[in-house]
Order: sequence, then C-alpha cells, then structure tokens
Amino acid sequence: MLPTTRRPPAGATECPAIPGPCVVRLTLAVPVALALTAIMAYATGNPRSWPVYSSAALAEMRSTQAPNTVPAATTPATPVDKPAAASSPALPPVSQPAPPPGPLPKANPASVSAPVIQLEASATIEPTAKTAPQTTTQETRNQSAGKPAAKPGAWALALHGGALDEVDKIPAERRQAMEASLGAALRQGRDILAAGGSALDAVERVVKALEDDPLFNAGKGAVYNAAGGHELDASIMDGRTKACGAVAGVATVKNPVALARLVMTRTRHVLLMGAGAEQFADEMRVERVDNRYFDTDYQFERWQRRKAEEAQAKAAAPDKKGTVGCVALDQAGNLAAATSTGGLTNKRFGRVGDSPIIGAGTYADNATCAVSCTGTGEEFIRHGVAHDVHARVLYKQQPLADAVSDVLRKTLRPDDGALIAVGSDGQLVADFNTDGLSRGLANAAGRFEVKLGK
Repeated sequence: MLPTTRRPPAGATECPAIPGPCVVRLTLAVPVALALTAIMAYATGNPRSWPVYSSAALAEMRSTQAPNTVPAATTPATPVDKPAAASSPALPPVSQPAPPPGPLPKANPASVSAPVIQLEASATIEPTAKTAPQTTTQETRNQSAGKPAAKPGAWALALHGGALDEVDKIPAERRQAMEASLGAALRQGRDILAAGGSALDAVERVVKALEDDPLFNAGKGAVYNAAGGHELDASIMDGRTKACGAVAGVATVKNPVALARLVMTRTRHVLLMGAGAEQFADEMRVERVDNRYFDTDYQFERWQRRKAEEAQAKAAAPDKKGTVGCVALDQAGNLAAATSTGGLTNKRFGRVGDSPIIGAGTYADNATCAVSCTGTGEEFIRHGVAHDVHARVLYKQQPLADAVSDVLRKTLRPDDGALIAVGSDGQLVADFNTDGLSRGLANAAGRFEVKLGK
C-alpha cells in the first residue's frame, strides 16, 4: 500500500521544515500580534502604520473570539484583505469588546488618528502637567485657618508690669511713676517697630527698660528670696523659627533677658541655670553687678511683711505682684515674646517659676500668637498656659481673646494671674483674673494706652 499524504485542514498552512501540518490559530495570534502593532504605531506617532480592514476581515476576526478551536476542514477560511496603507504585512489590531451583530462600516483611512492605549475600560494615559512648588507664607497660613492676615506694614505691641493685688492701696505717687515708666518703655518698643525693626529687638528692648526700673519685680526691682538675696529668671522666643532661650536663678546679671537671648543665639540649648548661666555670662561678657544692686527699700519692706505674715499663717496666699513681659508683631509679620522676673517674695532659695519656662510663661509662633504671663508661676507651669493659648488658636480655631479668657477663667483659678498676647493678625489682648494688671498697648493704627488696675 502506498503511503498516504495528510492534507492540512482548511485554514492551515504547510510548514515544510516540520513534518505534518502546522496550524496557526488566529484566535491566539490576532491579539498578541495586534498589541505589538498598536504599541509600535503609538510609539512612532505614525497613524498610517495603523492597519485598516474590510468588513469581511472584521467579520472573520469577530468569529474567532470563540474558544480556541481549530476550524473544521469543511469550512473554508475567509481571506483577510491586505491593509490599504500598511508599508509591511500587518496583523489585525487589538480587538475591543465584540460589536453588536451586523455588518460593520468600512473604515476611512483619512479619519484614522493616533491611537490611545487603553489600560482599563475608561483609563487613558495622559500627560501630567508639572506644577510649580507652592510657597507657604504667613498670609496663606492665616487664610487657610480662616483668620485675617495683618495688613502690610502693620505692627502691634503689648507689655505688662505684672499682675496686681489690692490696686486701690497703691500710693498715688507710685502709681503715677509706674504709669510713666510703662509709657516710656512702650514708646521704645513702638519706635523700633514703626521704623521697621524686628519683633525680637522690640521685646528685648522693652523688657530691658523695665528690668532697669526699680518699680517692677524684674532686674533692679527684683524681690527678696527667703535667704535675703535675689535670683532672677528670664526667657525670650522667636515666633518665626521657634528659637528660644532662657536663664534661671542668675544673681549677678544686670539684664537677664539679654543673656536669655544669647542662650538662644549662641548655644544649642534652651535653658541655663544658676552657676552654669553665670559662667556663660562670663563668656559672653554681659554687664554684671553685685547682688546687692537689686536691693530696693520698697521690696525690702514687702519682704519683711511677707515673712511676718507667713510666720503667722503658713498657708498664706502667694504674692503675685511682679514680673514684666512684652509681646510684639513686626512689619514683616514676625512675632516674639519675652518675660523677666524676680519671682515670688520670700520664695525658697532655688525656686524657679514659669517665666523662664517656654510654653508656661512665654511662647511665640508666627502661625498663631505671642504670649507673656504673670502670676503664680506654679499654676502656669502645671497648665502650660502660654502654649495652651497658642494651641487653642491653632487647633480649636478660637479667636485670641476667647482663648485667653478660657484659660484664665476655666483652666486657672481666680486670682492666679494675668497675661498679654498679640495675634498674627495684630490683635492685642491683655486679660487677668486678679485685682488688676499694669499694662501698655500700642499699634500702627495709632493706639497708645497705659493702664493700671482694671
């Protein structure tokens, strides 16, 4: 018997190099080859390389979407028209979801455009535009928080000479002298800010003026401690960078606030105390004085009375009169705060209050406000009063006056103390829960006022 030769089924091609027929299944070749063709056409940006097919070819391709099976031998294969504009043999394009039954219109080569590769049913690759980096300014921070920004060129300043007890018992002569001193210090700060100076320079200058005045419990007018000496504390903070510096328990530094600023600018520390602060003062060559320089007849008499009162009643209320401070907003929109004190009359040797504690007696942040406190320092430390005001404005979006009032009346107890604050929008606040507060307020709009008491 002669050997029989098998004929390839219809739709298959003969591969001479391989015994037997080699069937090319269109259902597998079409999607793969078309994907390559589409990618090449898209990459070259040449719409002419995108093949066009006749209705008969499209119908044949539609029929191949069935499961992968070899066409029956009795079914003749439908020839595929050669693409009209292809420069080389091309395979059919990637098929989209099957079109509805019926003849498809012949594609118009003139209307063919560069393809968009579809990743999902509705996702297309589109160029992403680059955006310029955004610069956050104090004005944009205020706007995002719903707060008005300070007007260009605006400045504001507040100072205090301490919370007051029994205001009505202050002799008229002393009262007038205190008002004059507060006014003189306020003018110094006003002149710096009006000339375009920095908030940091203004608050340091104002506090130094009050430290040099024997009428206030800071610097020259510091109270006596239980040992009969003077220990001074001070701090300063820059709201632009949150840099800060403080000293505690210094005994020979004429202006503690100046040394506190040097701690901020010349060291990597925040707070230096006692002998370490004194040694740093030697290195910085700041002005030094003997501890007796801080003696005043007025504070000596108060110390003697206080000792007698405490001997009779160990639980006597602490003396809150004292401490000086200043807060400022400059024309550049920067905030600063500074506080200085001699502490509490007849305090235990080595006691430190809130004045040199950042967040308790002093705080400044350009995003919110600058704060300086006065009163019973232990309570201000326990509640982080200065930072609490800042946090209420920042997180709770409270108006500055409301934040100050809530801290004084809901957090602290009656007669605990007072504070001054200035907002990033230039709002000035001076509030207290004691008999009164010695303070001064000024701004670029022409405000200039000095008050003692209510």
